[in-house]
Amino acid sequence: MEKIATRGAYGEELVKLAEEYPELVVLDADLAGATMTKGFAKAYPGRFFDMGIAEADMMGFAAGLAACGKKPFANSFAMFTAGRAWEQVRNSIAYPHLNVKCVGSHGGLSVGEDGATHQCVEDLALMSAIPGMLVLNPCDGPEMRKAVRALLEYDGPAYMRLGRMAVESVTDEVAGYEFALGKAAMLRDGTDVTLAATGLMVQRAMAAAEILAAKGVSARVLDVHTIKPLDTEAILAAAKDTGCIVTSEEHSVMGGLGSAVAAFLSETCPVPVVRHGVNDEFGRSGKALEVLEAYGLTAEVMAEKALKAMELKKG
Repeated sequence: MEKIATRGAYGEELVKLAEEYPELVVLDADLAGATMTKGFAKAYPGRFFDMGIAEADMMGFAAGLAACGKKPFANSFAMFTAGRAWEQVRNSIAYPHLNVKCVGSHGGLSVGEDGATHQCVEDLALMSAIPGMLVLNPCDGPEMRKAVRALLEYDGPAYMRLGRMAVESVTDEVAGYEFALGKAAMLRDGTDVTLAATGLMVQRAMAAAEILAAKGVSARVLDVHTIKPLDTEAILAAAKDTGCIVTSEEHSVMGGLGSAVAAFLSETCPVPVVRHGVNDEFGRSGKALEVLEAYGLTAEVMAEKALKAMELKKG
């Protein structure tokens, strides 16, 4: 079983696909060693642009490249891609619907020791609010590799979050797994409760399903790698089949996956939705796994949330 950070798989896949997609160009804001675009820079120096610590300028430059027919992937930390350069992403890329892929590495609390200023738990919300923006958060290396190819084939603006921490691969262990933009993947079927997770919380959802199984609870696990557009068909089916849903994300419970699922179901199939994520607070410095545990982003807490959702369903 492969264990790799999604940023690592991303960097490797850019190099692998470069010959197949000659229009691919990569931009970075002086962080190639962290975002893992350094391999592309070495292999294709003529197609790599280090823009310095100037994310806003980088997004405008990427927009110009896209207008000329290139397929730019613009990279920085999530805090800066989604935060510092938000206006340029909105007005220069999304408004004219240009084919730029905005990539935010080091998303979420698992940035660890870098602390609250760099632990971006708002990026999915910020990017989802932009009209026409596709928003992705792959959970593991194999899924990230598929996502890079899918984004190269997709014509339009998109945001994709990368993680700093190495994570276990789970999607390659599931028979029949397929990746498609805008389509959640069912990694495990169940009848009592649905665990709809994104990013590294997918691995924790699989572990939570095992904890629940030991208690006689059958949990469905959905890997919601695409936050926007939400796979409303899969969410609606889960609501009807299991009667309650727990959403889980390494992100604020406001504006991310949980908000999207709750908003959709409130209008279509009202069932209990319990949101599992960061509860309207900033992160703090510490080792990645310890920070995740401190904020309750564990399989054990997710299992508790599932039992709570089931109680609400009975009520």
